[in-house]
Amino acid sequence: MRKPSRLSEVAKLAGVAPITASRAIRGEGYVSEEARARIMEAAAQLNYSPDMVARRMRGEKSRLIGIFVNNFGSLVLHEITKEISNEARARGYDILLFNAERFDGPDRAGTRDMLANLCAGLIMPMPNVEDGYLGELERRQLPCVFVNFDARAMALPVVVVENRNGARLAVEHLLSLGHRRIAFIAGSHHTGQSAERQAAYVEALNHAGIAADPALIVPGRFVQTGGFAATQQLLALADPPTAIFAANDEMAFGAIDAIHSHGLRVPDDISVVGFDDIATSSYIHPPLTTIRQPLVELSACAVRELVALIEGQGVEARKIALPLELVVRQSTGPVKPRG
Repeated sequence: MRKPSRLSEVAKLAGVAPITASRAIRGEGYVSEEARARIMEAAAQLNYSPDMVARRMRGEKSRLIGIFVNNFGSLVLHEITKEISNEARARGYDILLFNAERFDGPDRAGTRDMLANLCAGLIMPMPNVEDGYLGELERRQLPCVFVNFDARAMALPVVVVENRNGARLAVEHLLSLGHRRIAFIAGSHHTGQSAERQAAYVEALNHAGIAADPALIVPGRFVQTGGFAATQQLLALADPPTAIFAANDEMAFGAIDAIHSHGLRVPDDISVVGFDDIATSSYIHPPLTTIRQPLVELSACAVRELVALIEGQGVEARKIALPLELVVRQSTGPVKPRG
């Protein structure tokens, strides 16, 4: 098998000095367009690939941002990752995506550290509070930004949405339509977001003079099947809700499926509100009323904070919270008397 080509071979074929070939391939420093074209053509002809590990060991600056994800499953996580990738590439960085259930296990530590060392910095969207790697990142003060994490205070930058304000908008919308028997489908505790949304749900009900009924608060684990099962449980109550607020859109989709499976209609019989405004929310039947996350701004802010850390600007450990918007569609309507 042929040995991998070396940079010196690329430079020789292109008729330039090795340092010029290095600048062209790294995209740093001045190289004429004519020389750059010859170098890139020579690199392609020789199937040359720079040894990123060796470059990092020499202390050279990486143009990689690592996105480390705990369970790449939820649709909103897909959308956040896509927007982070778009913003990073616009700033001249490439993306390395690493998915694992947890990053603190001994079976993941070697791969985790190798990939982290390749990157100039990390972004962790919606991480799991139980993952010990979060604490290690804090202790080592590595360039890292957390996204949509509300479980505890962090010693590194965190970019989140205003979960409580958003959830309050959702519940107040249902209250304004005359609903008083409002259920809440909770997610998981891993990111802290569900707890914030539930707290706002209880606060909004209390402000309206309504005591939260524990029977109307059911878990859905942030997945569509969980939302379906939770709604089945709610519909089996002697006094079922007239409206449901789900802590994310996927659970709201499951709630609508369950309501339809009982021969009921949304919103005529039960109103449903979600949270996130993922792309499919406006295409389901009926289109979902939801709380819109500013995913482009959220991702741009996270990348901006990380690049500042990478460039040594001394970004402080702060929490940046972005506002949310209520998007009213056809899944909510006025409460109707039950005869």
